[in-house]
Amino acid sequence: MTDIDPSEYSDVWVFVEDHDGDVMSVSWELLNEAKTLVEETGEELVALVIGEDVDGVVEEAIARGADRVLVADDGVFEPYRADPYGEQFRAMVEERKPSIVLIGGTHTGRDFAGRVAVPTHAGLTADCTEIDVAEDGVLQARRPAFGGNVLATIICEEHRPQMATIRPGVFEAAPPENDRDGEIERVDVVVEEADTLTEVLERSTGETADVTEADRIVAAGGGIDGDLEPIRRLADALGAEIAASRHAVDEGWVDGSRQIGQTGKTVRPELYVAVGISGAVQHLEGMNDSEVVVAINNDPNAPIFDHADYGIVGDLFEVCPELADALEGAEQPEVTL
Repeated sequence: MTDIDPSEYSDVWVFVEDHDGDVMSVSWELLNEAKTLVEETGEELVALVIGEDVDGVVEEAIARGADRVLVADDGVFEPYRADPYGEQFRAMVEERKPSIVLIGGTHTGRDFAGRVAVPTHAGLTADCTEIDVAEDGVLQARRPAFGGNVLATIICEEHRPQMATIRPGVFEAAPPENDRDGEIERVDVVVEEADTLTEVLERSTGETADVTEADRIVAAGGGIDGDLEPIRRLADALGAEIAASRHAVDEGWVDGSRQIGQTGKTVRPELYVAVGISGAVQHLEGMNDSEVVVAINNDPNAPIFDHADYGIVGDLFEVCPELADALEGAEQPEVTL
């Protein structure tokens, strides 16, 4: 590896993840948080948009805070494949030398981030929940470690760019300001279809929802003892998504894609109903920014009640069906119970 001169690298880049015009909300969350970084560094906030027919995404990126948008627009990028995305991103990084690159910790972001970091000798921290920057421009990337029991700070003093994948839901999304001005720069597309190694023959979408996008969540903990039926009934009555604590996921009762907490996902719903969840700090880290929290637990001393707006002490197998019965007649149940 050749020595890297950090002074040759500047600006904060945010990858805007777009699928057929549908932008992952973590992209707007990262743009919002990146504003704080560029205030410290005095550099530009640059959004990177890769895809096909992405003019609407480009305009929204400017409205949500980007000073400049680099656009690679070509049919080779739709649908997503790691090799053309990774090659295009790598070429842009090597040519333009960003200091910091932020990527959403989605399936897509995790898939191709390493394809950029390895050949460019970048420093890459995965699954971050906090980011900051020191006076010397060194990124302070924080992520859960040792099973979520500690929060480790990772720095890359001798590598550039400093890359991080960020867990969705940990920051608030940047609101659009439609009167903002920004620079749009269309870059050369360096990949061709004939050179790609993969081809998408068929694509289908599974039924598992992204709980980070849910406005209402009913989360199951160890107290459900493997019986999800009361959770399903209450979730259906509320029009909510089902989520879970690590205990419920480890037991195999709920799919891991729905786990909330330091080692799972971070959510910010309007309503979060914690059912049979004790309230361990690792779980609280994933749901503390919920607008309204309702806790249902038969232990009046459970720590979850200290973090709830409303608490119900009782048997969840009785409380959940009673709440569902009361709500099922309402067309639009209120989120503040």
